[in-house]
Order: sequence, then structure tokens, then C-alpha cells
Amino acid sequence: MVDSGRLAEFWDSEAATYDRKTSLLERRLFAPHRAWVGERARGHVVDVACGTGANLDHFPPGTRVTGVDFSPAMLTEFASRASALRIPAETRQADAGRLPLDDASADTVLCTLGLCSIDGVEGALSEMVRVLRPGGALLLLDHVVSTSVLVRAGQRMLETVTVSRFNEHFTRRPLDVVTALAAEDVLDVVETRRRLAGTLESVHATRAETEVLRREMRGRR
Repeated sequence: MVDSGRLAEFWDSEAATYDRKTSLLERRLFAPHRAWVGERARGHVVDVACGTGANLDHFPPGTRVTGVDFSPAMLTEFASRASALRIPAETRQADAGRLPLDDASADTVLCTLGLCSIDGVEGALSEMVRVLRPGGALLLLDHVVSTSVLVRAGQRMLETVTVSRFNEHFTRRPLDVVTALAAEDVLDVVETRRRLAGTLESVHATRAETEVLRREMRGRR
């Protein structure tokens, strides 16, 4: 585990130049997948690990966004981008495992290319579900463990460097946690897709109405 304070300092130092450094990668690789996520967002959107706001370009009209990140400098860039796009937005500095938002307060919660470096994926996803209203959308995009044996070997080699330096993992798969939550009637999986030898995965799930009703029934006993 990498010290969270050191990671925040690193991303603070990268914020001002991050979009320029990643522009080619975003345009050629990630933008179509962000669009897939963004077009499914509705209402009050909570963007977890929002970074500089790359998702903002893809939200439909009528959304208002809360950007959550542990890097103050990244949040500054996010707010500036939202203002330029005239998207109503606010920012919250926080870790994904402790979202400073009320229960069932969001229509959509999304996290793109963030769970690869967040400690405690299960806890972070539980927090995302907590702040979702019943029927609200959970939208994920991340680079995950490949379906190719050769690519997986390369991913494991990369992790020998990236995990210790940036806490960035290439062999995680958040869908496994989502599927487990669906088995407990907490989430309903709507749609998933994998691209590029299975290394990029998009997930659309909703907070299950049955889970909320079950909690209410327990509370009445």
C-alpha cells in the first residue's frame, strides 16, 4: 500500500499538465468508453476519483455533478472544466472509501479508471452503492486483468513497478465485486462489455429496489 498523502502530493503536482500529457491516450483510447459511461448518467451525478474532469465532456444536458477526489489540485482543474462547459458542479475532497454524501442522495455514481488505484475496492463500491438512490445507476470503467495469457503476464510485470510507485493495479476486476453484490440483491447488473483483449471493462448496474425494501422491512421488525 502506497502512502495516501504521498499519492495526493504526486497527483497535485501532475494536475496542471495532466490533460496535455494524456491527450493522445484519451482521444485514441479512453474517450469512446467514457462516452459509453457518460450517456448513461442522469440527474445528480457523483464522479468518484474525478481527476481533472475528463468525464464532463460526455454527460447529457440536465446533469449536475459532484466531483470527488483526494487531490485538491485535481479538483481545481475539475471545477474549471465544469465551469467552461457550463455544467452545474461542486467538488468534495475525500477518499473513495469515505464519501462525504448522504445516503441515497445521487441518481448516478460513476468511477472511471480509478478503482485500479483505490485501496479497498469492496469498501469503495459499498460507499458508491450507499449514496445511490434505489434504481440509481452505478457506472464503472477501468483497465482490468486481460483475457489473454500473454497480456496478463505483461500486466503482472507492469505491476512490479506501478503498484509500489503509484498504487496502480492492472490485474484487478471490479466486476467481480459488483457480481457478488448482485448475488446479495444489492445491485442489478444491466450491461457489461470488455475491449482490447479484455483489458478495458465497462459496467452498468443499478441499485436494487429489493435490497432497499428488505432493509426497510428489517427496520420495522
